[in-house]
Amino acid sequence: MRQTFYKYQGTGNDFVMIDNRQQTFDKNNTKHVAFLCDRRFGIGADGLILLENHPDYDFKMVYYNADGNESSMCGNGGRCLVAFAKQLGVIEDKAVFEAIDGLHHAHIEGDIVKLQMVDVPVVEQHKEHVFLNTGSPHHVQFESNIENFDIKSKGAEIRYGAPYNDAGSNVNFVQKLTENAFRVRTYERGVEDETLSCGTGVTAVAIAMHSIGETKANQVTLQVEGGVLEVSFESQDGAYDNVWLIGPAKLVFEGTI
Repeated sequence: MRQTFYKYQGTGNDFVMIDNRQQTFDKNNTKHVAFLCDRRFGIGADGLILLENHPDYDFKMVYYNADGNESSMCGNGGRCLVAFAKQLGVIEDKAVFEAIDGLHHAHIEGDIVKLQMVDVPVVEQHKEHVFLNTGSPHHVQFESNIENFDIKSKGAEIRYGAPYNDAGSNVNFVQKLTENAFRVRTYERGVEDETLSCGTGVTAVAIAMHSIGETKANQVTLQVEGGVLEVSFESQDGAYDNVWLIGPAKLVFEGTI
């Protein structure tokens, strides 16, 4: 059976999008999902996302990592899905949808999608890193030589090591550029490699940098390998809410496979 798909990217974080409102996609076939995401034998993507009907909201987001397994929240994927929903005529310029981590609100204007992320009640500050959950778990640490750093090997070492072990964590390496701007490179679990951008990752970095006093700004610019994202938030007593991830989301191509 041939499958119609759409390829989207948000600052280089790319996704296979499938309209599954008719429930025709086999969600239990992890090998097929991995095949579609394969960059040599399939379409090629960091993940696959299904847009499905929801009884109360505009749509439901179902997200799979490139390894074929359903995963935790993907911020750039959520932004791309909002753009996809607009293309399908499901929404116009705003959306309310459900993902694995709960309800999300979004606004879209041109190529720019603004996605509300989950609240972050706790930020764990450790001696050499910060850990927090922005819909997905994230380890955040500074790295001075970020340009030539071996993201894949060092990221994997942290991702599989204690205290994360089998469950794993995404790993973000950060370099401060200005008072309210940071460069970020991210190793993503499930992809098991560096991605050009990670939405929940830059959200985690922005909040982590504010939490440890590296910035006083409540809107932070994040330079990733695939472009630039913005994260805004409000904070009180170490907790963060009204968190928004802002950046471009674009259709690359569509086809059948």
